[in-house]
Amino acid sequence: MPKIKLTKTELKKQKDALKMYERYLPTLQLKKQQLQIEIRGIEARLSQLSEAKTALENDYRSWIGVFSEEQFARDAQGKPLLQIKSVKTSERNIAGVTIPQFESAEFEFADYDFFSYPLWVDRALSLMQQTLLTDIERSVVEEQKRLLAAELRTTTQRVNLFEKIKIPETEAAIRRIRIYLGDQQVAQVVRGKIAKKKVEESRA
Repeated sequence: MPKIKLTKTELKKQKDALKMYERYLPTLQLKKQQLQIEIRGIEARLSQLSEAKTALENDYRSWIGVFSEEQFARDAQGKPLLQIKSVKTSERNIAGVTIPQFESAEFEFADYDFFSYPLWVDRALSLMQQTLLTDIERSVVEEQKRLLAAELRTTTQRVNLFEKIKIPETEAAIRRIRIYLGDQQVAQVVRGKIAKKKVEESRA
């Protein structure tokens, strides 16, 4: 326990500190719960995206190797048949933490000769677009989890600091000061009675 002064001024200081800790602790606990709920929701979304990615990969696994060949992956000018043009995100505030929110992604498709490419290229491009879309959203959701998890760690540390250290220390300090001041008051009363008795005896 930190060294404290056994005075009335220190007693008031410790009481004020205890009130502050007890006022802020419920807010911190509520924030901790909110962050935990949000993270569970994000983990559920990540699980959904992983399942979607696995399903897409299973769908094109049999011929993705063929599509990855240079002659089918690019147009006549060497430009990729499918590229990510832009990704749109917004911001959302969760328990005081600003996190990115996935909105949409725009893709650019190259023109290619339908007669020179197999019929399945269209299907391949569609599946690749869905896969890329899933990967993009997943990266944003993972960033959400990273930011909220970091805030949860900090909030949990503060909750533990208040619950396990600051509040118990302050309560112990208040008890100690009260006991000391009480003893001093009793001693003062005793000294007063002794002094009064001596005065009375001196007059007798």
